[in-house]
Amino acid sequence: MVLSTENIITVFNHFNHLSKLDSFSELSSGHINDTFLIKTKGAHDFVLQRLNSYVFKNAKQVILNKVKVSEYIKTQINLTSNHKSQHVLSFIKTLNNLPYYEDKDGDFWNLSIYIKNSKTFEKVESKEIAFEGGKLFGEFLNLTNGLNVNEIVEIIPDFHKMSFRYKQFYEALKNASKNRIELASIEIKKVYTLKNEMHILQNLIATGKIPLRITHNDTKISNALFSEANKGLCVIDTDTVMPGIIHYDFGDAVRTICNTSNEDETDLNKVLFNIKFFKDFTKGFLEKTHKELTLLDVQNLALAAKTITFIMGLRMLTDFLNNDVYYKTAYKFHNLDRAKNQFKLVDEISENFNKMNEITFMEFKKLKQK
Repeated sequence: MVLSTENIITVFNHFNHLSKLDSFSELSSGHINDTFLIKTKGAHDFVLQRLNSYVFKNAKQVILNKVKVSEYIKTQINLTSNHKSQHVLSFIKTLNNLPYYEDKDGDFWNLSIYIKNSKTFEKVESKEIAFEGGKLFGEFLNLTNGLNVNEIVEIIPDFHKMSFRYKQFYEALKNASKNRIELASIEIKKVYTLKNEMHILQNLIATGKIPLRITHNDTKISNALFSEANKGLCVIDTDTVMPGIIHYDFGDAVRTICNTSNEDETDLNKVLFNIKFFKDFTKGFLEKTHKELTLLDVQNLALAAKTITFIMGLRMLTDFLNNDVYYKTAYKFHNLDRAKNQFKLVDEISENFNKMNEITFMEFKKLKQK
């Protein structure tokens, strides 16, 4: 479907919002879906989203998952309905009382209330935001902890499974053009070098030493909403909410919070690891989660940050070798630049690894002693 103004109005009006569209604009921060801010003259503005059916083979279930998670979270917080809509995603059903709309092309849409007076960050620039981000993502995990993992469908099988990501990489490498292989030769070598270390968390999951629970699975800092006063409001973009481990939510947040540049910065000298932000994020995160964590969990948080950063670099490299079929790109070698950026951050995490382990253990110890 070509997304004309008429198309947007038609889709919007299939939902039971009791409002009239005044204007709309595309929200372009995400790499995957088509998302629009719908302005109205009514009490609420809305976020209208069309899911990428190439990425999400079961787009209807994606919507069912995130609606179920949002409804569950609402039962766990003691707020009025108006305040809940500022802290939890609130989805609007269609005129047929469904949480999704399927258009004539088979694409699935969902509509949620826009959280006013909110903002996001592509890059963290203060300790306050790092700390608030830690509390926000930690609280999300707390609020979903009682939800049975069997009630949420695994949307992307093996999403953070390292052996699966390596398999995809090998297949892409086998079919890639000589030119792209040559351009990515340094990154390809790094993938082979780090293989054993990057499978440690997967092995801990396989042996049952780290349990599965409901996790967000895409906790980059831009998926957290903040108030104008820089206080955490709401975790958004729950398309990938499904069974996972707490480590990858922790690690993915660290990946974006502690990177001193944007994830597609091409000047790698600017890609550094902010250990101060790591300490503040960890403090906020553990404040909300420490009661549920074991010492083994905490001992592997720093490794999780390194592992998830590597996974993202590996996925971006794989997509580059596949001629850019997964992530949206703005220019020809965008995915390669993203991969270079993430692998440079992996190196920075390695240099700070001992400090990171010391911070996580000390913060955990302090909270346990209270």
